[in-house]
Amino acid sequence: MKSSPFIYGNTVSSQSFTNREAEVKKLFQNLTGGINTMIISPRRWGKSSLVEKVISEINKKEKSYKTVIIDLFSVSSEEEFLETFAREIIKTSSTKWQDWMKSGKDFFKKLIPQIKIGIDPVTDFSISFDWKELKKHSDEILNLPETIAQKTGIKIIICLDEFQNLSSFEDYENFEKKMRAVWQRQKLVTYCLYGSKKHMMTEIFNNSSKPFYRFGDIMMLPRINRLKWIDFICKSFKENGKQIKESDAIVIPQLMKDHSWYVQQLAHYTWNLTEKTATKTEINTALMELINANSPLYQKEIESISNTQLNLLKAVLKGEKQFTSTAVMRNYQLGTPRNVSKNKTILINSDLIQEIDGVYEFVDPAFELWFRKQYFNQSYNINQ
Repeated sequence: MKSSPFIYGNTVSSQSFTNREAEVKKLFQNLTGGINTMIISPRRWGKSSLVEKVISEINKKEKSYKTVIIDLFSVSSEEEFLETFAREIIKTSSTKWQDWMKSGKDFFKKLIPQIKIGIDPVTDFSISFDWKELKKHSDEILNLPETIAQKTGIKIIICLDEFQNLSSFEDYENFEKKMRAVWQRQKLVTYCLYGSKKHMMTEIFNNSSKPFYRFGDIMMLPRINRLKWIDFICKSFKENGKQIKESDAIVIPQLMKDHSWYVQQLAHYTWNLTEKTATKTEINTALMELINANSPLYQKEIESISNTQLNLLKAVLKGEKQFTSTAVMRNYQLGTPRNVSKNKTILINSDLIQEIDGVYEFVDPAFELWFRKQYFNQSYNINQ
């Protein structure tokens, strides 16, 4: 049995990557043109897959560049970030561990790195510093890519995923200023910064009072075009021995509001349920399977919010726009205008709702369907 052509939960492969031609072209041109780029979008819209796609193309076409992708999801302190940053930059500079050892000694003037290499250097290569010295001379780590680039005659592209996690560091404000001060002077290094918390990323890069304001080009990642999804779904079914009509395939991105993660997930469940030809019956069964699989997470989300926040979600679902009007506050029991403002901020920061063109909507389309069923008894059976 062939494996499913639809990927979710991980960054997608080249075969499962669809559309984004304009974004791929722009990001490729930016990074190879020395333009720092920040990518902002709701979570699970394909930022990481886009970056990996572009970096893969750069590695194939641009031999004068060295690239690195660093995931900051589990990095919890300034010290850990600096050591991770140093290790990955040194590893990027060469494919030989002997060069890494030499780099560790040659590229630092004030810091003395402690380098350890195990049986497999690729997976067991670590670098550490005395924390007091590291704190004092952190700019030497932050400028390490430029130092290496100058001495080796290469250009370096650094992609930092989950960049917003750095804001949880102690004394982050000063560290943020230092990063910007060092990185903006670099001539041979280009940065791509992105993360899964849209509101935090927007605050970091769009707030004129923040150090990273105007650090580079901001790419607001849009939804993938629905026609592209239909073509992708039909083609993927056909190439893997099954069929689905366009009139049925369109239902998948319609239900999931073109949300990359969920379109892939619903298409995957549908593909698994299909013997030869997928119909709305398989899609409906797949939809119930998807929502049931995610229900415990949605229930947990609800349990973590207050009654007035829950009521505000109901108002959002019903398409209300004037949350602080007397009628809306009374009908949904939202409390005072101050309550509304506070709760709206909390729900946005929790990535439960978002504002697009002045209208508030659920970030998660499957959660929205579950919410409709739970609180308004509106069926998500597409055959009804």
